[in-house]
Amino acid sequence: MSVNSVLIVVPTYQEAANIENVLEQIREAYPPATVLVVDDNSPDGTANIAEKVGEKLGRVDVLRRPGKAGLGSAYRAGFAWGFDRDFDVFIEMDADLSHDPKALASLVQGIEEGADLVVGSRYVPGGAIPGWPAHRVLLSRYGNKYARLVLGLKLNDATSGYRAFRATKLANIDFHNVRADGYGFQIEMAYRMSRLGSVIREVPITFVDRTEGESKMSSRIIFEALALVTGWGFRDRILKRGWKKAVGGKS
Repeated sequence: MSVNSVLIVVPTYQEAANIENVLEQIREAYPPATVLVVDDNSPDGTANIAEKVGEKLGRVDVLRRPGKAGLGSAYRAGFAWGFDRDFDVFIEMDADLSHDPKALASLVQGIEEGADLVVGSRYVPGGAIPGWPAHRVLLSRYGNKYARLVLGLKLNDATSGYRAFRATKLANIDFHNVRADGYGFQIEMAYRMSRLGSVIREVPITFVDRTEGESKMSSRIIFEALALVTGWGFRDRILKRGWKKAVGGKS
């Protein structure tokens, strides 16, 4: 498949310290892309900075939202914006440079080679998470193994937020009705894609912790995601219900 247009959706809240740097690195790493910054009314002026940088770089748009509504909501809004403008590929990416823009080309290449979802993975050969303490690595690894087991997902890193979707496939999963947030959102999106028979591929990434600002993830979000996984697995694999709901159809 030849990719004609790529939209990178970057949700932001209080990212004034990072946004100029990340936008400049994205433009350098993958010049053809359009970037959409989805900002939840950051008090630190993130949206204003993004707009000024966009004037310099070109093909940077800012979608301002009235308040903090969560990661999943930001991506849904960004995808809807992109579908209105007929993009071929949608990429999710953090604003804090934990996702290396140099990996953008490999995500797009995976779509060009026939995948419907390409996940930047920490847990395939070549992937890495330098500097993480052992307890955090174990929680992440076993959380992902739990999702694989309970949902039957053939993914090593279902919680990764660095990923690319083929637009024509994304349009079929009813993403507007995905209500999970944080890690739960990433798992549910991959699960819905999987249940549609999508071709899913993982490419290695090096994930580094932010150096500026504060992490927006918490143990509550992690355990909330695990609870959601348990519920979906019970519904779909034990009760054998909700199969069509899981991919946006009628049950």
